[in-house]
Amino acid sequence: MEFIRLKPLYQERVWGGRVLETALGRKLPQDKLIGESWDIVDRPEAQSVVSGGLSGGRTLRELIETRGAEVMGPDWPRERAFPILVKWLDCRERLSLQVHPPKSVAEELKGEPKTENWFIAACEPGSHLIVGLKRGVTRERFERALGELTLETCTHRFPVKAGDSILVRSGQLHAIDGGNLILEIQQNSDTTYRVYDWGRMGLDGKPRAMHVEQSLKSIKWDDFEPEPVRERREAAVIAAADEFRIRREPVEAGGGLSFEPGKARILSVVEGALRSEDGGVVGRGDNVILPFAGRFRFAAEEPSLALVTEDFG
Repeated sequence: MEFIRLKPLYQERVWGGRVLETALGRKLPQDKLIGESWDIVDRPEAQSVVSGGLSGGRTLRELIETRGAEVMGPDWPRERAFPILVKWLDCRERLSLQVHPPKSVAEELKGEPKTENWFIAACEPGSHLIVGLKRGVTRERFERALGELTLETCTHRFPVKAGDSILVRSGQLHAIDGGNLILEIQQNSDTTYRVYDWGRMGLDGKPRAMHVEQSLKSIKWDDFEPEPVRERREAAVIAAADEFRIRREPVEAGGGLSFEPGKARILSVVEGALRSEDGGVVGRGDNVILPFAGRFRFAAEEPSLALVTEDFG
């Protein structure tokens, strides 16, 4: 079975820009601040559509319903959604300070847990991320700072560079500073609780909705100063969670990557390009599904870097 290429769905965001156009060669909607490209999604409100090949024009949902054994494996229920959502984030401005509910409180709050991984594909000098609390911060101190509009004194903010990565689990407070181009690989969820938005107005000129009560119930109050995985040119697991596993795979010019049947995977190319045996190219910025039933061989004509997401279920 061939690998599955999908059409991106672009999302306007107040903090977005046009870097997906300049850095990844995407054709974006005119005159809009595009903050997100949903490259792989299977949700009631948003569906990826297959681009080209025998299944061209079908949604990812239709593909799983009709060819689920080939795509996901023989035991995959046809009604079950694809479990991973893959996005590109163009963060020209800082995102809101937010949290996703852990499984223990998600049902009570009528939300979905969301563990996600951020891979920094490019960033401006001096770029930062915010993940977790400063060591020793208590809920009482946090709530006091929220009332005083001084929450930055409570958050763990650290510098990043291209190639760095961090796993953000449900319940971890987080925000992305401006100047980052990020590949986000996450659980199939769209529940976000904003606790603070730095006094910013939304696209409509009004303050964006906050979810303070839900956020305070969701934040892990013992999550202090997590560290990112720093950039290195070597193969390694950069994220290991119950929800998925991500491997970093550098490929030198003339080298290759091979995948045997028996496991559905996502192949994301963040540098260079990989060419399949049938001539199909997975270039920088592309995210494709490698079906359970397929055997794939890719070769690199230039130094390249890929992320392989697997063990999702």
